[in-house]
Amino acid sequence: MAKYGEGDKRWIVEERSDGTNVHNWHWSETNCLEWSRTFFNNLLNNLTVLNGESNLFIKVTKIEKLTGEAYVNIRKGKIIPGYEISLTVAWEGEAKDNNGNSLLKVEGTVEIPYISDENADEDPDLRVTVKDEGPIGKTIKDAMFSKGKPLILEKVRVWVESMAKGGPVKEEQLEAKKIVAKKDEKNNAAAVSNSVPAAAVVAPKKEEVKKKKEVKKGCKNISLTERFNCRAKDMYEILMDENRWKGFTQSNARISKEVGGEISFFDGSVTGTNVELQEAKLIVQKWRFGSWNDGVHSLVRLVLEEPEPGVTVVKLTHTDVPEEDRYGNATVVENTERGWRDLIFQRIRAVFGFGI
Repeated sequence: MAKYGEGDKRWIVEERSDGTNVHNWHWSETNCLEWSRTFFNNLLNNLTVLNGESNLFIKVTKIEKLTGEAYVNIRKGKIIPGYEISLTVAWEGEAKDNNGNSLLKVEGTVEIPYISDENADEDPDLRVTVKDEGPIGKTIKDAMFSKGKPLILEKVRVWVESMAKGGPVKEEQLEAKKIVAKKDEKNNAAAVSNSVPAAAVVAPKKEEVKKKKEVKKGCKNISLTERFNCRAKDMYEILMDENRWKGFTQSNARISKEVGGEISFFDGSVTGTNVELQEAKLIVQKWRFGSWNDGVHSLVRLVLEEPEPGVTVVKLTHTDVPEEDRYGNATVVENTERGWRDLIFQRIRAVFGFGI
């Protein structure tokens, strides 16, 4: 580690009078919540849902509430959006008779309680309420749900795609950062080359070259080791039993117990096939997430070891996980690793009492 004051000058910002983040070398974060509020206002305010069809008139009137957090991180030209927001919009509707006379006017809300970057490829849940629950009011509410839901979710997808492209960060800023990043990488490589004596430059060993080739370009590998207070056969049964998967993930699952059989987890968000199965010892599966680019697959390898009776060590290797999904989100690897820890391993401990 370099001594204080002798490090790379790009990292030393405290000595600058303006505290400038030189060339955006550090993480650059932009708060996007107010921008998102304006974005949704432009998309949804006075949005017509029905204009006389079946004698019904319905429109979204305004954004009533937008809470949570939304931000875009830029690191050397790479866009990393993050958001967990709740959106509520107000709507109004009217039913008329065949003569154009008003039968009932109602007001209501549409609430989307959870829009998250972790579920960018999925449509969020949506709830419609109306203040008058009488027969006509219910008819208007049902029409708002059937006709208004796809319109509103379409606007949400537009926002998600905009966040993936950088949100309020201007295109010219992103391009400038990419250029700077390339210059920095080139300068760093030249600096290392000039500072290392020729005699010290040693060709990598064959094993090292082979190891590097194992990771596909644009992908990363995940490795985790977890201990559980159970027998290896119990852990194997949990991981290969769709009803137990449904129990600890609180989501639908389909799991074939045959090699070559199909698998599906988290309500179909993950699909794949069994590659190799050894009862109580090994599970190898091909996985892909619906948000990944077409044709992209990863390989999950779960080795189960029982060093002593009642203690199982699970060694996970998840290879060829893409760094970005089809929407440009660059948190795929981090989210996948967190999913293994929090949504699978931790929940197995909590539900089945296998804590160590």
